[in-house]
Amino acid sequence: MKPPVPDPLLTPAMRSVASAMARAKRLPFYSMTALQARQAYAAGAGVLELPVRVLVQVQDFTLPARDGAALPARLYLPRLAEVDERPWPTLLYFHGGGFTIGSIATHDVLCRELSHAADCAVVSVDYRLAPEHKFPTAANDAWDALQELVKAADSLGLDASRIAVGGDSAGGTLAAVCAVLARDAGLPLALQLLIYPGCAAHQDTQSHHTFAHGFVLDEPSITWFFNQYIRTPADRDDWRFAPLNAPDVDNVAPAWLGLAECDPLVDEGLLYADKLRAAGVAVDLEIYRGVTHEFIKMGRAIPEALQAHAAAAMALRQAFGCKQ
Repeated sequence: MKPPVPDPLLTPAMRSVASAMARAKRLPFYSMTALQARQAYAAGAGVLELPVRVLVQVQDFTLPARDGAALPARLYLPRLAEVDERPWPTLLYFHGGGFTIGSIATHDVLCRELSHAADCAVVSVDYRLAPEHKFPTAANDAWDALQELVKAADSLGLDASRIAVGGDSAGGTLAAVCAVLARDAGLPLALQLLIYPGCAAHQDTQSHHTFAHGFVLDEPSITWFFNQYIRTPADRDDWRFAPLNAPDVDNVAPAWLGLAECDPLVDEGLLYADKLRAAGVAVDLEIYRGVTHEFIKMGRAIPEALQAHAAAAMALRQAFGCKQ
């Protein structure tokens, strides 16, 4: 029997959501096949989301991966551009889901909100998922998508000189990896937008113990996700799985980190913020108190989700040099 959620740690709204989830008695992802888990996540992805925001343009296209695979992508534009306006600054977004679940569709509302609030283009990418595609496929796909987006920027009406990378959870990991690879390739990025990213090789921080059960993302699910993705235990120590293991992060793009206080991943997010700062990288760190992993997608119920949307959008506007 899982212990009850410790009420004092959660906001009343988050406590209500956690209680409702517990009463629903849904099967945990780790009891399912990967396909069943994807279907279950997709079915529940929009329950606590804001209403779908209508944007001026939402366009599906593909970006090529190094092995010839076509990676589905979706371009969001918030409004009609003015006649003399520069091409759109762009956030390349990678969805969360433990490298195993999630899609463009499950993060559609969030990407629409970011596009609107930041007044920028957003390109969301469906990198290939585990266990069909093991490590480092997701990392390779993310980096390939970034390079190909830069090449295609003109044809899409995007500004190749103002590109940011971002993502939540596993997508935040991929964004952090892209920031290091972009630094190595001499590709300047405006920002890395990291929403409760996975950064560590092993689940051994205090927050992994404190929030192991009853806080939306639990330890058995994390272990299950990672076991879908990695080929051998040695993959965990590769910096493309665990950015905290990167040899150095000097001169990577500035970072905005949005972390949830009651999240197994919060400590490793703090450690990565410290690593970036120690390397002289500008870091804007926001810790949202009393909420759990996945809160960013609960805008209908959790006020902190709306605060995070606004803060992330402001960070993007500033990084892109847009009007405030």
